Amino acid sequence: MKFKKPLDLLLKEAAETGSGTLKRTLSSFNLVTMGIGAIIGAGLFSLTGLAAANNAGPAVTISFVIGAIGCAFAGLCYAEFASMIPIAGSAYTYSYATMGEFIAWIIGWDLVLEYALGAATVSISWSQYLTKFLHFFNWEIPPQFTKSPWEDITLSNGTIVHGIMNLPAVFIIVCLSLLLIRGTRESAFINNFLVILKVAVVLVFIAVGWGYINPANHVPYIPANTGKFGEFGWSGVLRGAGVVFFAFIGFDAVSTAAQEAKDPKRGMPIGIIGSLVVCTILYVLFSHVMTGMANYKEFKESAAPVAVAIAKTPFAWLQKAIIIAILAGYSSVILVMLMGQSRIFFTMSKDGLIPKAFSKVHKKFQTPYKSNLLFAVFVSLFAAFVPVRVVGEMVSIGTLFAFILVCIGIMVLRKSDPDSPRPFRTPWVPFVPIAGVLICLLMMVSLPLDTWIRLVVWMAIGLVIYFTYSKKHSLIRKGTVYLPKDPLKPEL
Repeated sequence: MKFKKPLDLLLKEAAETGSGTLKRTLSSFNLVTMGIGAIIGAGLFSLTGLAAANNAGPAVTISFVIGAIGCAFAGLCYAEFASMIPIAGSAYTYSYATMGEFIAWIIGWDLVLEYALGAATVSISWSQYLTKFLHFFNWEIPPQFTKSPWEDITLSNGTIVHGIMNLPAVFIIVCLSLLLIRGTRESAFINNFLVILKVAVVLVFIAVGWGYINPANHVPYIPANTGKFGEFGWSGVLRGAGVVFFAFIGFDAVSTAAQEAKDPKRGMPIGIIGSLVVCTILYVLFSHVMTGMANYKEFKESAAPVAVAIAKTPFAWLQKAIIIAILAGYSSVILVMLMGQSRIFFTMSKDGLIPKAFSKVHKKFQTPYKSNLLFAVFVSLFAAFVPVRVVGEMVSIGTLFAFILVCIGIMVLRKSDPDSPRPFRTPWVPFVPIAGVLICLLMMVSLPLDTWIRLVVWMAIGLVIYFTYSKKHSLIRKGTVYLPKDPLKPEL
């Protein structure tokens, strides 16, 4: 028997109010800005130049559109689930309702990988940009406190310094975790401010840079293929879409806040689809201006392609403004990831799959503070002592896996519960979910073998925990909650 959570039970949980439950404070606008906060990060400022220089040339704009279409398939499936089942937990909850507890555990454990390691990775990059920004004002953080113990820093005089720990990364993780404990409304306010700041700087770059576009840089718009798949031509545009696809990761975090939305049936689809639309428009305009200001070949040797483009203008101050936007962008990404992770743990704890402590809500702030504290420590340790390296790919493979299960879940639920109310319906089923599965699977296959090995190891650890603890403490297995009748077995 598959131990599933019935829809009527989930809807009953969604309707609960009072002490011990999460507080509904998020408007549709908050949900859209939450999605934008999670999506717009380093991808906009770094992946654009990388994809243009190595794969698509000026046609990186088309790559962004293709990547957005791939995300849209999964986004439409998320929107239907989030409007039907407005419960914290995202893909974990949806899998529990459609494919049973075991698959739900796998996806929940997978989301730990996505959000926790994602937040740690972004905090390490945040630290590096903070160091650059402070350098403008001749404020220096001792370099050994900006790197992990496994990294060396070569100073301007040639001296090599060994890293001790990354203190700025720990600082931002702890600050944002304390903010999340303080309350969702306050966190949403800060996130709105950060999103407005970074979007404003992106718009300034587009507006200022538009006047410095050299039309010759856009000719040819799709450079001729070199004879190798993925190096320019239409194959390069497609490969570029695979590169920039990861710049869209984050919109799924909106669905983790369903239980804190004022009107989730209306707000969740708006938040998910709205944030994808806004970010796609910004990405296309940004990449069009950047490849117009400088020839795409110039980005090949630069780790900061935006700086190459800005150098074509007389506005040196724009460099500082972009770094401020990146700091704001990273901060909002970390905030949303930490929030999403704690909400998934909150839901898994309520189901009995992890200890009860993580579903305890603060009496005053009505936030899952113990989950926030746990991940403040775990993510801080990772950010302080582990180098970045390949963690980004681990986050990507975890996210794509979640997308696949959500798309499959829509098809399963359309068969098992065809008459359930659906405030938002994914159009063109089964075409949309099948397309979402195929595109995400294609992205996963393109990732390196060592990333797959790490995913398998992580999942193996999760399975040990499931069979030694979660299965024994599962409330639905104990019959503590309502179970649907199974004609082959007696009622529990």
